[in-house]
Amino acid sequence: MAPEDVSGNPALSEDFTVLLADYERHLTAERDLSKHSVRAYIGDIADLLDHLTRLGHDADLNGLDIRGLRSWLAKQQSLGKARSTMARRATAARVFTAWAQRTGRIATDPGALLASPKPHRPLPGVLGQADTRAVMDAAAVAADDGSPVGLRDLAIMELLYATGIRVGELCALDVDEVDSSRRVVRVFGKGRKERSVPYGVPAAAALETWMRTARPQLIQPGSGPALFLGARGGRIDQRTVRRVVHARIDAVDAPDLSPHGLRHTAATHLLEGGADLRSVQELLGHASLATTQVYTHVSGERLRRAYEQAHPRA
Repeated sequence: MAPEDVSGNPALSEDFTVLLADYERHLTAERDLSKHSVRAYIGDIADLLDHLTRLGHDADLNGLDIRGLRSWLAKQQSLGKARSTMARRATAARVFTAWAQRTGRIATDPGALLASPKPHRPLPGVLGQADTRAVMDAAAVAADDGSPVGLRDLAIMELLYATGIRVGELCALDVDEVDSSRRVVRVFGKGRKERSVPYGVPAAAALETWMRTARPQLIQPGSGPALFLGARGGRIDQRTVRRVVHARIDAVDAPDLSPHGLRHTAATHLLEGGADLRSVQELLGHASLATTQVYTHVSGERLRRAYEQAHPRA
């Protein structure tokens, strides 16, 4: 097994190390990917370059072809990697080889010929509408004491469910990204793609109370423009939001969900209420409609109702 450098990636030749550093700069500066995404891509490509080194490509990418990529994926399969990991690594290889060709490092793009293993997608867990109402009611009761943290938590719960935004997107929100007159938040999603997401009356009321009466009580020097603050005045972090969501759901003995579960719940309830799939795709910030289509499986009851109403032989 190849030695690893301090980053946890395999030790590579000097040429491959320089190549990997150039690619990391591209992902960070030009594609503006998150630190998590960059770390995942670099880890995958470091593993690919280590595999190529074992095949004799220890100087550059000359000779890289579809067989080399397939043998790398076959190695992953032999190690028992999950289909989701295999699919991610195939994507990472395609993105890398496209960049390598575009920058003149290879003459042709072998990754364009690489098929992606289809990952197994379990149906996302969601709350029923009755359970969701109970959770929001519990959050409102917890905020009855008027404490700034309780009012913050209520605003967080209402906004997550109202918009279906990701927990990272919620934590990154600034005050001026909330348009209270139009009831819209401006969100920067994956790849810093901007979208505007509407929210309803309950979320508007919770946000207004938080911003007007509670947030000022938590502000400290250096708090900056962050919409949601932690107890010490800094921008709230994702772990705190996850604890809030778990606590509010646990309070009503509903099926436990993460903040991402509230995102799934919001999408499912939108579809059950009659929203079209493309509108939900836009609201959630999905790059592909196929990602959004998983919710059509969750909303089987809506499909049955539509069938019974519309089909002449129902």
